[in-house]
Amino acid sequence: MKRRHFILTGIASGLGAATLARPAVATPGQMEIFKSPTCGCCSAWVDHMVGEGFDAVARDVDQELLWSMKARAGVTPDLSSCHTAFIEGYFVEGHVPAGDVQRLLAERPDALGLTVPGMPIGSPGMEMGDQSDAYDTLLVLRDGSIEVFESHA
Repeated sequence: MKRRHFILTGIASGLGAATLARPAVATPGQMEIFKSPTCGCCSAWVDHMVGEGFDAVARDVDQELLWSMKARAGVTPDLSSCHTAFIEGYFVEGHVPAGDVQRLLAERPDALGLTVPGMPIGSPGMEMGDQSDAYDTLLVLRDGSIEVFESHA
């Protein structure tokens, strides 16, 4: 029994807390969102995704775990935002519009995921009346290169 415990503990520590925070069996099509418990714009983005038909489950985590998850997923600091989601093998970082995620899932590019770096005004969850910044949704490819996936005026 001690050997089994040792092996399982080693595997768990090798996978890291970020992997352990995710369920062993995710529902197909379910989006899992990791966010700070105090971030209102993250909750607004979750509402946007649910409103667009996504089966979204939000999990509040501390900042240390959130940054660790971002790093493991391939989200570098210059690509980061305030929350990180996972769906069907892709990450979705920040205030990515639901339509962009739907397109990602339909096209299935060989990529790590999508990101909207920072917190652009007017992006989903960052609405401020009539104010709106132009921003790009970026596609992060497996080799670490980045392409503009969609531009938003």
